[in-house]
Formats: sequence, C-alpha cells, structure tokens
Amino acid sequence: MFKAFLIKYAEIGLKGKNRFLFENALRDRIQEALNPLGNFAVSREQGRIFVECPEGYDYEETVEAVQKVFGISSICPVVVLDSSDWGDLTRGVGDYVEASYPDRHITFKVEAKRADKNYPRTSPEICADMGAYLLKRFPEMKVDVHEPDVRFTVEVRTKSYVYSINLPGLGGMPVGTNGKAMLLLSGGIDSPVAGYMIAKRGVSMAATYFHAPPYTSERAKQKVVDLAEKIAKYTGEMKLYVVNFTDIQLYIYDQCPHEQLTIIMRRYMMKIAEKLAEKEGCLGLVTGESIGQVASQTMHSLAATNEVCTMPVYRPLIAFDKQDIVEIAEKIDTFETSIQPFEDCCTIFVAKHPVTKPNIKTIQHSERNLEEKIDAMVETAINTAECITVGA
Repeated sequence: MFKAFLIKYAEIGLKGKNRFLFENALRDRIQEALNPLGNFAVSREQGRIFVECPEGYDYEETVEAVQKVFGISSICPVVVLDSSDWGDLTRGVGDYVEASYPDRHITFKVEAKRADKNYPRTSPEICADMGAYLLKRFPEMKVDVHEPDVRFTVEVRTKSYVYSINLPGLGGMPVGTNGKAMLLLSGGIDSPVAGYMIAKRGVSMAATYFHAPPYTSERAKQKVVDLAEKIAKYTGEMKLYVVNFTDIQLYIYDQCPHEQLTIIMRRYMMKIAEKLAEKEGCLGLVTGESIGQVASQTMHSLAATNEVCTMPVYRPLIAFDKQDIVEIAEKIDTFETSIQPFEDCCTIFVAKHPVTKPNIKTIQHSERNLEEKIDAMVETAINTAECITVGA
C-alpha cells in the first residue's frame, strides 16, 4: 500500500535562516542509508523530507534503515494521491481507511496541513468536511477530537499525502552538521555508547583502538571492529585506527611506578589519539568515561589525562550510572558484543593498587623516566597504525 514515506524532523525546525543546510544534510543521510536497499528517491519540500520507494521494496528493512538516521522525529508511511481534487481526495482517504482498518469500531480525528495555500479549502474546512465524509461512509466510526484511537492526517501539497502511522525516529541532528571527533574505542560497554551519543548531536566520527599483541588477541581486535561496524550503522562510514601499543605499555611498565601505570598509559593514549584526530580533521576527542566508575575515572584521574590534551575532550557519559549505559548499549545492539570475554590492553596491565588521586606534578616527574625513548615510540605507533574503514 505504502509507496512513500514522509519524514518529520526534530530540532532542525529551530534553525532559522540556515535551516535548509540541515534539511539538505538530513536528506543526504537518509539517501545514504537507503542506497544499499534499492533505488529510493529522497527529496526535500516545505518542512518535510519525502522518500519515494521503488517497486518491490522491503517495508520493514526500509523502516529499520531510516530509524537509524539521526535528526528524524517520526517516520510516516503515506499513501500518495496524485490529484488534490476534493472528490478524489475524499475517496482516496476513504479507501485508505477501508484498507488499513478492517475493524472500524474506532474513534478518530482528522488533521490537515495545507501547504498549497491556493487550495480552495482551509485546513479547518478540510478537517470538518473530511470528518463528515468518513462518518457518512463508515457510520461505525466515531469522532473524538481529544483522545482519538486514530489520527488521520491529510497534507495537501503539489500532491496529497494521507497517513495515520507515526513511527518514532531517534531525534538529534544529522551526522556531519556539527564537525568531527575522534572516539577512543575499547572493547568495553561504555565507549560505543559514548560514540553513539555524540553522533546523535550531529558529529561525524573516527575511532582509535589500542591493541597490545600478544597480550591481547586477534579476537579482541575483531570484537572492536565489530563494535565499530555497529556504531557505523548510525554514523555512516568511519575510519578505525588500530594502534599497536605493546612496546609503549612495556616501556611504561619497566620505567614508572606501578600504581601510576593506568594513568600514564592513559595519558599516552590521549596523546596518540589527538595526533590521529588532527590527521582526520577532528575538533575533539570522545571517551566513555564516567566519574568514579574505575580508578582512572576519578576527578583527579580525569584531570591528569586532560592535562596532556590541547583538543577538548567530550565525555557524554560523565554522570551516567552503569545501568543507564547498559540500557543504551542494549538499545543500539552493542552490549552483547561488548561483554564477549576478550581482554583489551587496558585490563592486561592494571596495577593491583592503582592510584585514585594522582598528582599531576608527580605523574610528570615519573614520565621523565621515559624521555629517552618515548617520543620515538609514540611516532612509530602513529606511523604504523592500521586504518580500517567500517560502514562502507
């Protein structure tokens, strides 16, 4: 029945004179999401995005793809009427009701939007006259303008559109409208959720993963690649940098106090990620840290890791409880992958009694033990990083 979808957007409507830039970005993101599924035509018209569907398209598959695009408030499968002649319009709406609601013992309300201001009936007149027509054609139906079972919406434009289904979108802003960031992606639960949440605000994404063979396995690496693929369903194509961190970790382990290992390793991860972010044209770093969740995420520890960065560090989960994060991970289908028992490089080298309130000057003093080799090792890690494109 449905040969098109009407897409309603969320915050884009508040953007004023440059709203068209966000509308165009949303149109493009929807087109990109649908291209693998067939020859869909996505267009923009007067505060709406329209998707025209090819013959034989898969309805469920199409809805699932569009529901992963940020910037959408709702998705409405519509019946398109080529004629806006009143007789054709009433019959078209009546036929839609008959086909969609075999049990018509329902209450209803008609809502109208008249984008074509030359149309001979006003929006209130369309609602009243269409309601009267439906009551005459289907006497078992009743009007309830306050809490109806079904709202039948008629939009009169160059063509007319009829719908009664509003499928939820993700909200947010279209990816790519708010710059680009580098996500520090581990194999845990938190960082994929952080990437998802920042992308929801319109930020495109690259990612960096720190791998420590032979202490971490290829299965641990594949787990992170799988997580990146899942995030890319929402962000679109992204690059994942796999950095070999083994030599740096061993050097820190040999030269620095063991209770400071986690903080010092984390500081060098941030330095490397920032260099890769600069290469990718990113404007900030993104982490999955939450205050107090582990020793490296106390206020003192976060200050110590921030100190090595010149880019801003965004932490969308900073005040979340673990259960809050888990619920989002389950929603975006990363949770089951994240809990696979393959350790990442952070967990391999955790000290028995890590410092929870590191002093930055003390940490800097310990890092002087690394001066002989660390700069060259960091440069090698950056230059030898493997780049994997996901979501292509």
